[in-house]
Parts: sequence; C-alpha cells; structure tokens
Amino acid sequence: MTAPAFAPETEERLALARQVADAVLFEGYVLYPYRASAAKNRLRWQFGVLVPPAWGAECEEHDFQHTECLMEPRAEASLAIEVRFLHARRRTVQRALPDGGFETVPELHLDDRVLVPWDEGAEERVELVAPVAQLTGEGVEFPFRKPAVEDTEPVLDATGRTVGRLVRRSAEVTGVVRLSASELDGPYRVLRLTAVVENTTPWTPPEGHAADRDAALPHSLVATHLLMALSNGSFLSMTDPPEWARGAVAACRNLHTWPVLAGEPGRADLVLSSPIILEDHPAIAPESLGALYDATEIDEILALRTAALTDAEKREARGTDARAAAVIDLADSMPAEVLERLHGAVRGLREIAGEPDGFPDEIGVTRPDTPWWDPASDAGFDPEQDRVMVDGRPVGRGSRVELRPGLRHTDAQDLFLQGRTATVEAVLHDVDGAVHLAVTVDGDPGADIRREQGRYLYFQPDEVVVPEDPR
Repeated sequence: MTAPAFAPETEERLALARQVADAVLFEGYVLYPYRASAAKNRLRWQFGVLVPPAWGAECEEHDFQHTECLMEPRAEASLAIEVRFLHARRRTVQRALPDGGFETVPELHLDDRVLVPWDEGAEERVELVAPVAQLTGEGVEFPFRKPAVEDTEPVLDATGRTVGRLVRRSAEVTGVVRLSASELDGPYRVLRLTAVVENTTPWTPPEGHAADRDAALPHSLVATHLLMALSNGSFLSMTDPPEWARGAVAACRNLHTWPVLAGEPGRADLVLSSPIILEDHPAIAPESLGALYDATEIDEILALRTAALTDAEKREARGTDARAAAVIDLADSMPAEVLERLHGAVRGLREIAGEPDGFPDEIGVTRPDTPWWDPASDAGFDPEQDRVMVDGRPVGRGSRVELRPGLRHTDAQDLFLQGRTATVEAVLHDVDGAVHLAVTVDGDPGADIRREQGRYLYFQPDEVVVPEDPR
C-alpha cells in the first residue's frame, strides 16, 4: 500500500464529494451568535470526535470509528481513502508591551473586532491508495502522525502598528487506518469492506484532571470522516440495497459512523462515511451561499438574525474566529434578492391528473371551500352528530367542556390549557376504537381559522369535565 497523490480522475470525483464532506467537517464548528462567550460555544465539537485511548477509558467518547460496507470491485481495482478531521489549535491572545515584550490577556480590543482565546480547527487529511487484492486476509495498516505546531501572528491596529499577537499551539496526534475485505458467499462477487480509523495518541490526562474534556481536545481527531473511492467497480447502497443484498447489508457493523453513496447521482463508486447520518448522494442546497457552521443550518433565519446582531456582538464574533467573521460579513453584505432566494425552495414537482377531489393534498393543506372531513369515508360514524358520555352527560358538537389534560402529559403545551373552557367541534373515533374530542379553546382568536381548516386540538373524554354551567 502506498500514500501517493491521487490520480487526476480520482481527485476530480473526490472534489465534488468534498463539498458535502466540508459541511460534515465544520458541522457545529461555531454556533449562532458566533461568539466565544455564548454558552453554546463553550462546549466545542460534538460530532466524530476520536479521543486519545487513555481519555476514552475515562468517558463515554470513543477513540475509533468502524465502517463496514459492501463493494463489487472489478479486475485490478484499487481503493483510494481520504481520512479528514480537524486538529485543534489552542489560541491565546497577547498584548504588546512598551519594552517590546508581550503578555497574555483575556481579550484585546481593536476597532473592528475583539480578540479572545479560542480553539481553532486546522484541516488535516490522510491520503492512501491500496489495491483491493491486498485487502483480503489480514488486510493492511497505515499509521499516520500529525506533529505539534506552534506559530504566532502579529495583530496590527488600523494604522499598521503592532498592538499584540496571536499564539497558536497544537499537540501531536497519531492514528492508524486499518483496511480489510472479505468475500461473501453467493452468486455475485461481493466484498465486505472494513475501514477502521483509530486515535493512537499516547496522551494521558494530567493528575487530577481525569474528567477534563477540554484538556483532551488538542490530542483528538475532531469531526473525523472517510471518503472512499473505487477505481474500477461500485459500492452498494447501505440504505437502499438491492433485494439480494439486504441480508448482507444488515450484517454490516458501523460504529460511530454511517456510510452513504456520495458524488454524482447515478454513480456508486464513491462512499462518504460520516458521524452524521446522511442520505445517499447528499448535496449542498444551491441557495446556500456560505457555511453557517450551525447544526440547524437554516440559512434564512440565521442570515436575518446575524444581520440583527449589535455592533458590539459583531465585533466579538469577528474576533472569535475567521470563519465566524466571514459569516458576519456574508450576512451584512447579502443583497435582498439573494436573501429572497433562501425563502423556501421546491425540490421536485409532479403532475396531478384529473380534477382535485377536495381533500387535503400531500402537505396537508385543505382548501377552505372543501370539507375537512370526508363524510363518505365511514358511514358508521358522523363526527358532527355523534355523542359521548362525560360525567354522565352526552357531549358532542357545540358542547362546552373544561380541559383537564394532566392525566397523560402527552404534550407539554397542553398543560397551559389546564382549566380553560373549550367548545367541542366533533367527536372522532380512531381505528383502535378510542374516542377523541376535537375542540377549539374559548377566547382563541384563531378559532375561526381552525374551524375552516379542520385543525383542532384533541383530547380524550377523560381529559375533560363538563362545567356546572355548560352555557
């Protein structure tokens, strides 16, 4: 096995997949409001963190990822592997002293930003190529090492005067990639590929700091994931395999990661094994103009909220991280027509033949000129005429009841309705024989819209009582 540069054809295929892989690499890297002081940014990195073995023994995080998937290689096929992860760089802030020296400070104020200590993530790659024929039997191992690095960057003010510096330090990390393959029984030549990425860094927690995750991060492989490309052959989908391969797919073990087909739709020669579960052939939304590094990744909302940050908040975000600064600049410079493009998108359309039948469409929207309930669906029930006994009294459409939802706690919002009076709009029966009361809350300004659309609140008879004065 060797670790040369990838062939141009392989590099071209990987380039497309890296667009999604980059989103995995920086998922949750820095969260809105993009400031180091924000509570959500104090616990860094949640996905694909492979910790040193000594730390893994002390906590619930893991020091390895284990990928298994199926492939159908052809003659002379080779497998290209790219391991990608972030290497934490601990950044400290220093202020320039009159004598030419520097002192470490908790923050350094500039006109356009406030610099603070922060852990940056440096992108790392481990590339290797192995002939598939060498993977059978005991397989192969590829150890790797990323050395410790320390560098400084001067901090200049608006006049070009040195007012401080940033000192970045990263610790040495080591790891190993283990590859093996075994042929499965059956009429087709199918191999089960196993790829294990393991952190082997010989770091141990300092005495008295056994539970300090922050101390372990510089020695960890962060947001670790794999890109695997076959030069000749194809992989089988792990989420939608052919019928004959379903049993073999179900027998595959994937620990702390999940492999999906990647690259161009319609091709199956590339796999992304990610700590975040994705669908086959994942792609970046074309409307998204930049990485927002947020686990929700709701571009429109984040762009609007980021633009609404105060100047002081934006200064701190710009000083937190260069990527956070880019998000602030993106939100501030986004033209209105570009922001409008983020306001929803249609991913697919299909033709509807014939006249509309008057009932809810695929996304549950009912037209106001059609009934919310289909009277022909079951002639044995009539929600608008049926009655049910509550406290010995018949309750049906038009009855007033008092809500007592505390029996089941099925919805936390129901607890806000405790003791409120409501009007019964319908009595419904489900397929299990249970009875439900569709109600509108008295005094609800949206009650008329709920009636028009048939969007009610639902309670069972033992969750309501009939008030003494039901008028």
